Amino acid sequence: MTAPTNRRSLLTLYAEAADPTGHAVRIVLAEKEVGADVQFVTAETKPEDLNHLNPYQKILTLIDRDLVLYDATIMIEYLDERYPHPPLMPMDPVSRATNRQLRQRVAVELLSLAKDLGSSNTKSAANAGRVIRDNLHAIAPIFAQRKFFLSDEYSLVDCCLAPLLWRLPLFGIKLDPQAKPLLKYAEALFTRKAFKTSLSPAERAYPTVS
Repeated sequence: MTAPTNRRSLLTLYAEAADPTGHAVRIVLAEKEVGADVQFVTAETKPEDLNHLNPYQKILTLIDRDLVLYDATIMIEYLDERYPHPPLMPMDPVSRATNRQLRQRVAVELLSLAKDLGSSNTKSAANAGRVIRDNLHAIAPIFAQRKFFLSDEYSLVDCCLAPLLWRLPLFGIKLDPQAKPLLKYAEALFTRKAFKTSLSPAERAYPTVS
């Protein structure tokens, strides 16, 4: 991800190249056109000082000068407030709370299972795929009514859901025909310039929906 010339690069993001949660943070960076030094590392290649910066010894870490963040939810809200244009959160308190709650549901009901999809435990992987598929089928009809996730405006919820939808073909998760509104929504997300910019080399190589 290259830094636009109109903004100085101040941020550093450490992330795993295939991590969907880190991908959501990269999407927000791209939507905001914020220049950031994105460092793709693994548990074996991460710098030693990252262990001191992140008290949980995890890779996903955002550094902005003296500020160090290591929770993805806090990262994306910080970026939305730090770089207010374009806004990715509603203005009024009720809508903002609803947005947070929707993102929490995406995290708990969908993204939390993503780590099991590539598990060597085939039973765990199959179960995770089934639960994700069932949850996506359940929410698919809402996309026939609204352009984005329960909204007519693109928001942080869409930034969080897009990485999972991009990975469905990779893990062999096929949705039934009744999920067509969701698939149309996903296609619209994938064609956004910011989404394309956010992709790591590994993510660009993923199979796409046929």
